Amino acid sequence: MNVTVCMKRNVVSVREKTTIREATNIFIKKHIGLLPVVDENDKPVGVIGMRDMLTLELPDFVTFLADVDFVHDFGAVEDIHPSAKTLNKTVKTLMKPAITVEEDCGLLRAYSLLVQHNQHDMPVVSKEGKLVGITSRVDIGAAILSTWIKADK
Repeated sequence: MNVTVCMKRNVVSVREKTTIREATNIFIKKHIGLLPVVDENDKPVGVIGMRDMLTLELPDFVTFLADVDFVHDFGAVEDIHPSAKTLNKTVKTLMKPAITVEEDCGLLRAYSLLVQHNQHDMPVVSKEGKLVGITSRVDIGAAILSTWIKADK
């Protein structure tokens, strides 16, 4: 089995010049966790994830603490949001390199790449490198587990 059996095909993507504010609206409206950034040929050049967006809001001290369990309330920090200047920057300033798989990639290999790169979602590309879908740990895991049920009968 390959990733085409479990990937989402209706993928929303943006260009590098899209602002963080525009990307924020897409995350909210589409309720997604990963937004591929593509070039004029629809080839992924990067990705921006929900995690990347939320780092704009997290207080700096979070990165210095090994454990935040003792912090029960972030208090006034909760009301501080990214500035207009930050929101008007392009997604290129936040995006990370795109780790992709081709649509004929096997499920275990795709899952292994997600684990290895500590990602939850991954763009799927055609042989020509064009964005054709998105797959996730949950998509792949459910597809793999479904074979267990079928094999049991």
